[in-house]
Amino acid sequence: MSSAGTTGTLPGDPPGGRRALAVWGIGVAVYFVAVIFRTSLGVAGLDAADRFEVNASALSTFSILQLLVYAGMQIPVGLLVDRLGTKKVLAMGTVLFTVGQLGFALSPSYGMALAARALLGCGDAMTFISVLRLGNRWFPARRGPLVAQLAGLVGMAGNLVSTLVLSRLLHDFGWTTAFAGSTLAGAVVFVLTLLFLKDHPEGHEPERVPHQGAAYVRRQIAAAWREPGTRLGLWVHFTTQFPAMVFLLLWGMPFLVEAQGLSRATAGELLTLVVLSNMVVGLVYGQVVARHHGARLPLALGTVGTTALLWAVVLVYPGDAAPMWLLVVLCTVLGACGPASMIGFDFARPANPPERQGTASGITNMGGFLASMTTLFAIGVLLDATGDDYVVAFSSVFVLQALGVGQILRLRRRAARREERLVASRVETVHVPA
Repeated sequence: MSSAGTTGTLPGDPPGGRRALAVWGIGVAVYFVAVIFRTSLGVAGLDAADRFEVNASALSTFSILQLLVYAGMQIPVGLLVDRLGTKKVLAMGTVLFTVGQLGFALSPSYGMALAARALLGCGDAMTFISVLRLGNRWFPARRGPLVAQLAGLVGMAGNLVSTLVLSRLLHDFGWTTAFAGSTLAGAVVFVLTLLFLKDHPEGHEPERVPHQGAAYVRRQIAAAWREPGTRLGLWVHFTTQFPAMVFLLLWGMPFLVEAQGLSRATAGELLTLVVLSNMVVGLVYGQVVARHHGARLPLALGTVGTTALLWAVVLVYPGDAAPMWLLVVLCTVLGACGPASMIGFDFARPANPPERQGTASGITNMGGFLASMTTLFAIGVLLDATGDDYVVAFSSVFVLQALGVGQILRLRRRAARREERLVASRVETVHVPA
């Protein structure tokens, strides 16, 4: 295969450079703030239960509703990005998640707080796909895997800010001040977006596609879905992301405290380890995939296999609890799930032309969130049905991993052949004479 096929470099690629980094940095700053708001409930769960006088089941509804809205918005957001451009969609998303965070700060009742989290989830859903498209439009294709992993790393940094900073603000200043004060960050990135963000560099505007209402929408979705690379990307995202998300978003703390007998402080340190591991592994995976395109599938499947193995060892470990060293290894490996899920976009990206990137990314991004919602619900149901048997409840992870791996293996060769043909045809079509 030509170098274009192995590195992702094509004639006519955007130049990258400092200006690209500055513009992309504004988009990533929006995503960073969105993740802080998204994960803020993770450090305020006990406060929320007291404030709204709800039990654990009602509290978990916050997370499930937020994921449901996020997943349901992915294809509509992808279509909006392709149609309206990155700047407009990011600006709309910033307004929605900032208003949602402010509403959550001021909500006097559980129902209003739920509505605020749904609004926040809607705005949050508009950020990541927009940032991916921004990277695709401003950087050469060969930089795509690293740029995507760096965006994910910044998102995990937002998770850390929630864990370390927002939790301290809650303790020192109380609910309303902490949550309402955090919305200032949303106002700042909104202004930066309006003033400085551009959809693409001069001379690299994607081809305009005439909008024809519902017919256009159907064609965009159908064309993206027909590509084996899009479907492979969805199943890679589905299979890799959810074990860590379920652990961080809701069930990690109960598992570590109730099933493993750890203190809340120690359990919190292990959750922080997952985030830190994610950030380090993301840099490694981004460099590896950028330099060795053929490493995409081995990295994804290797992460799934290692995660499944460690979960099995922890769950069946003899005695009342697994040793601390094993839990540390588990949390370190769970940190690789986020970076592995980003590989899904590296299958969808070359399978689709620039004017369809948002739609394809939206389809891909649905995978992990659908798996996470399913597993969050399944674990809760199984815990209730078995009297808090965490071994049975967490075994649902293996079912979804097996489903996803089966689909990945089914699609991998078809996607590889199609990608080779597409890259070769684009090199010929966009040939630049010497």
